[in-house]
Amino acid sequence: MILLNPGPVNVSPRVTAALGRGDLCHREVEFATLLDSIRARLLAAFAPAGGFTAVVLTGSGTAALEAAVTSVLSARGRLVVVANGVYGERIAAMAGAARLPHTVVESPWTAPPDLDAVDRALAAPDVEAVAVVHHETTTGLRNPVAEVARMARSRGKLVLVDSISGLAGDPLDVDGADLVVGTANKCIQGLPGMAFVLVREAVMERLATHPRRSLYLSLATYAETKVPFTPAVQVAYALDEALAELLEEGVAARVRRYAAAAALLRAGFERRGLRFVLPPELRSNSITALGLPAGLGYRELHDGLKERGFVVYEGQGRLQRDIFRVANMGHLTTADFERFLVALDAVLGR
Repeated sequence: MILLNPGPVNVSPRVTAALGRGDLCHREVEFATLLDSIRARLLAAFAPAGGFTAVVLTGSGTAALEAAVTSVLSARGRLVVVANGVYGERIAAMAGAARLPHTVVESPWTAPPDLDAVDRALAAPDVEAVAVVHHETTTGLRNPVAEVARMARSRGKLVLVDSISGLAGDPLDVDGADLVVGTANKCIQGLPGMAFVLVREAVMERLATHPRRSLYLSLATYAETKVPFTPAVQVAYALDEALAELLEEGVAARVRRYAAAAALLRAGFERRGLRFVLPPELRSNSITALGLPAGLGYRELHDGLKERGFVVYEGQGRLQRDIFRVANMGHLTTADFERFLVALDAVLGR
């Protein structure tokens, strides 16, 4: 089955084989060695200039994001949340669940954020940080993270970036951020169950003084004790192997591979007369949002493609009934995408 949903993704035989390396107690030196390898490879891939530490935890990307959101503020701080999709709104929901003061700067789901509105929100004296989604998976929109980060840093605010579906798929200057959240099972091409936060070392010292709003999801807890709770050992093996593959390919090369796959698919969608949700300048390298063809519901489209070996994704929230999404993440080839377009023709009745 070819997965054209935005995670979990198809992985290589090497990554799958890593699951079979054997049983291991997480309190033994062997697991400490494995965790050190994962952390070192994360930093080599995404923060090669240094100055960052990698916090690795067991859970989905959402778990790592909630750890970052609930750890970033002092007892007196406020978070500015840039929201133009489901995942920006999810950050606001996390802040609300933790009863953290926050200001949401909303924009339409098919448009970049209003940077002037973001800047005005950042000017409030109690604001300590801003959170922005790198790749808003709702529509496949790539947000102007660098611009938001420059404004925040000019005012002395911390920058938290949700790059769960962005890292290794679209370029990101990690040096412009203070906390960057990622996961194994999207563009890194690992398996679900492990996620991480890259934290600037000086910022981690600051976070250690903040109130701990969760036991499991506190970044300070992981900074003090690298393995405070039982991790998903076999999934960690797979993440280590996926990171080895990523470094062999090169992050920039993977970004180019994803861009080429997206270009191939989008040319095919255009030839078939499908409607794009976003203009070209806003689209990410790893997912394309399309309007449902007239007279064809999502369930019919999905089931017809699945019968032919391909899984696509429906829309979310207010776009659920109107669009579908095709991701090109994972260990996939040009031939896979070409076969998908043939299958799409069959489902469309062409």
